[in-house]
Amino acid sequence: MKRIAIAFAAVAAALCCNISPSHALTGNAPWCAVVNVGTGEVVWQCDYQTVEQCQPNVIAGNRGFCNHNPYYTAPAAMPNVRHHPRRHVHHPA
Repeated sequence: MKRIAIAFAAVAAALCCNISPSHALTGNAPWCAVVNVGTGEVVWQCDYQTVEQCQPNVIAGNRGFCNHNPYYTAPAAMPNVRHHPRRHVHHPA
């Protein structure tokens, strides 16, 4: 329990200090496994589409928890454009 509190404090400090996402985050999915890798260093592994996908990584003994990715950017929706076939008009020569 103490490790989780330390990991949470480290994550909160990283967010408050505006640490660059490239140093603290890997991946761009909605869910992250926030893992304490030792010496107070916390890594956000953001490779999970659901919390259910994230949980086995944390439960496997990696000393962490699952959290929403604060930097997640959803893919842009494709515009719904209908293409109408062109009508070819035959002109006699």
